[in-house]
Amino acid sequence: MSKGKVVLAYSGGLDTSCILVWLKEQGYDVITYLANIGQDEDFEAARKKAESLGAKKVFIEDLRTEFVEDFIWPAVQANAVYEDRYLLGTAVARPCIARRQVEIARREGAQFVSHGATGKGNDQIRFELTCYALYPEVKIIAPWRIPEFYNRFRGRTDLMEYAREHGIPVPVTPRAPWSMDANLMHISYESGILENPKSRAPADLYLMTKNPEDSPNVQDVLEIEFKKGVPVKVTNMNDGISKNTALDVFSYLNEIGGKHGVGRIDIVENRFIGMKSRGIYETPGGTVLLKAHLDIETFTMDKEVRRIKQGLGIKFSELVYNGFWYSPECDFVRHCIAKSQENVEGKVQLSVFKGQVYILGRESPKSLYNEELVSMDVQGDYDPCDASGFIRINAVRLREHHRLQGLSSTKQ
Repeated sequence: MSKGKVVLAYSGGLDTSCILVWLKEQGYDVITYLANIGQDEDFEAARKKAESLGAKKVFIEDLRTEFVEDFIWPAVQANAVYEDRYLLGTAVARPCIARRQVEIARREGAQFVSHGATGKGNDQIRFELTCYALYPEVKIIAPWRIPEFYNRFRGRTDLMEYAREHGIPVPVTPRAPWSMDANLMHISYESGILENPKSRAPADLYLMTKNPEDSPNVQDVLEIEFKKGVPVKVTNMNDGISKNTALDVFSYLNEIGGKHGVGRIDIVENRFIGMKSRGIYETPGGTVLLKAHLDIETFTMDKEVRRIKQGLGIKFSELVYNGFWYSPECDFVRHCIAKSQENVEGKVQLSVFKGQVYILGRESPKSLYNEELVSMDVQGDYDPCDASGFIRINAVRLREHHRLQGLSSTKQ
């Protein structure tokens, strides 16, 4: 008798293929779900493999547009960067994937969901917090946290042996000696030979970006148009190519950024679960957009509003990294950030060249830049004499501090 239906987040790789068969052994009816969020994948081959392994149903969902519009764009508006460097490509993808997983589970009457995330990483948290938030009564099967499973499969060799025993097709070519996660926003690399933080990444590791040394000797000059802090159009000033849908804009920026080797980082970061990990990331389009958005935002946003918004961006980044996209506090922060973006509108011109993004100029109907006011050649509506009082008022605190410090030093 069946224990019930389980919707498995399935990649078609060795781990989740073994988990599919293992769940069947435990008595579950397995429904597999594969999300297309821009990774290079043979989705039809994955479908046939799941069916051949006994999946009751196979769902392959194209989530690329909603991934950009509902998840990447809010991250762009926030200037979301975790620990000053990581642009959160994996972290923003997980709530997108898990949201559709629970939609399928509800629709199919499945009371269980499952995934192949390890017990040491962030992804288990991100998947499961989303599932519990959107499907509170759901039960989660996390094999890599079940002793019966992880004691049986202590490594890839055990998984390969299990696959051979159960007729699970295994990769013909050896797996790269590191773990890789790819989506439309980025590719991440970790584990394996990268676990030694001193070891340099092999030159052939990167798949989205060219080595800057090998990139073209001619820059691409782009104009990116924003409305409410979101890119709505990109135009290449070299050849006139223009894109104006969310998916096309982001994909094109990936193409141009990748061609010039933009967006590579090698970092040690703090996982939510309490350990440090070494990760290598390439985020070409996201890096171009971060530079452009920062520029148009500063041009159009009040100084004090921006100062508050910077703090909200840091908070948003931490919440997303830690898996709290669907928390009330993240919902509140997102709404505040969206409010701050109402006047973030205009065009930024930039150059992409040899691993770098150079801002060339900007224009906006909502600009707060007053050329006459700031000019050194025109007086404008400003009296320089007012600066004397402004400076003296600001100096009161400093003078008092150093006067008292002087007395204190004398007494010592």
